Amino acid sequence: MKDWSPGIERWLRAAPVEGHFPLTPEGDLPAGLRGSYYLNGPGTSGKNGLEYRHWLDGDGLVTRLYFPGDGTVAARHRFVGSTKHTSEEAAGELLFRTFGTSFPGDRLRRIGLESPVNVSAYPWAGRLLAFGEQALPWELDPESLETREEYRFGGRLNEVSPLSAHPSIDPATGEMWNFGISYAFDKPTVTLYRFADGVLVERFRVPLPYPATVHDFGLSPSYAIWHLSPYLLDVQKFLAGGESVVGALSWEPERGSLLHVARRSDGALVASIPASGYVLHWINAFERGHELVLDVVELEAPVYGEYQVLPDLFTDVAPGGPVRYVVDTRSWTVTERIVHGYRQTPDFPASDVKHAQEPTADFWLLGISQVGQVGRKFYDQLAHLHLDHPEAPRGLYQSPAGTYLGGEPVFLPGPSGTGGFILCEQFDTAADRVDFVLFDAFDVAAGPRVRMPLPHKIPPGFHAAWAPG
Repeated sequence: MKDWSPGIERWLRAAPVEGHFPLTPEGDLPAGLRGSYYLNGPGTSGKNGLEYRHWLDGDGLVTRLYFPGDGTVAARHRFVGSTKHTSEEAAGELLFRTFGTSFPGDRLRRIGLESPVNVSAYPWAGRLLAFGEQALPWELDPESLETREEYRFGGRLNEVSPLSAHPSIDPATGEMWNFGISYAFDKPTVTLYRFADGVLVERFRVPLPYPATVHDFGLSPSYAIWHLSPYLLDVQKFLAGGESVVGALSWEPERGSLLHVARRSDGALVASIPASGYVLHWINAFERGHELVLDVVELEAPVYGEYQVLPDLFTDVAPGGPVRYVVDTRSWTVTERIVHGYRQTPDFPASDVKHAQEPTADFWLLGISQVGQVGRKFYDQLAHLHLDHPEAPRGLYQSPAGTYLGGEPVFLPGPSGTGGFILCEQFDTAADRVDFVLFDAFDVAAGPRVRMPLPHKIPPGFHAAWAPG
């Protein structure tokens, strides 16, 4: 089997260093660029001789890049001081079952995994919240990244309250919306949450037709939308059978996929519409008269099985790409399904969050150039796409041989109010170096405009966010 990403194990298994590090940019940072970039991802690969099998297993490592606006930049890395991380550090060994790794005597939390808190980090309501999957977030100090506490939204949630790693912050109100899945096989539900001023305001329970695993959702001005892909979790197999989460999942495409739509005002289910494929991440959702427009990254099959066994990822990954669904809200039928021509199994879509829930079409994501070829692969393309022009990318950067891209490609608005930049990670196997790289968002094909080399390696992260100021 051909290895399409030689050396990637040195990035995936990098041992990060915590601390604060001034960086020396190679190239000039944009004048007036001021704010903080936050990235979360799995920072550990195992302990005491036991290695994790799955990319989602490692403890959350949060990075902050701080741009003070004077042409300088500094990095800070710190592990989330979660129950899992602090307990295992004290014990010197792995104690808890993870998404893809189980072992004799492993522990669970009361209702599931003890979260590694390794998926995302969002600044909100003066706080920085680090999220894992289907668990409460942990509050961090936005500057030092010191862990404060497991965050319970004013004491109105508890450890049995499921919460996804993909909150959606309404740009019009500043409210945070999120959801969580209950996997009871006879009566599965999704809970829709609305938060304001740091606390839970209201929640609604919406019935599900089957216990689908859902990672992300869409939020338009009037609706919350879930793409239900029949990737089902057998919760008893996981809780009582000793399986990891990935071992308790089954892909049952014969059940069909659905667009599950609920009203934001009262949580009422208004439609469940036949759809296609598997969706891990959303791009945007907006309304246009009597139309609800839904932009997603749609794959032919689930991707979590391609996240193992570390470090051999994406060995036989199926193609996929951005898809736009146009739904008539009078008949609740799909009137158009527009498939973008970019089919490189892309992931980590990003756009200008100021225009979420608006009819915008520019977005950016990472892709894999060797889709269709059997063998280990990793992200090596940054694409600028436009869903009003779905024939081909508007801009495409191909990372040179022996280099790979990682971390959600976050959009940074231009300090002057026009244009913008894309920030993500790049690993160079020849130099054995991790850089943060800054692109002109509307000319990614020109390559990185600025490089910010780290004095050490950190593993590739998952989701990131930008906090201006």
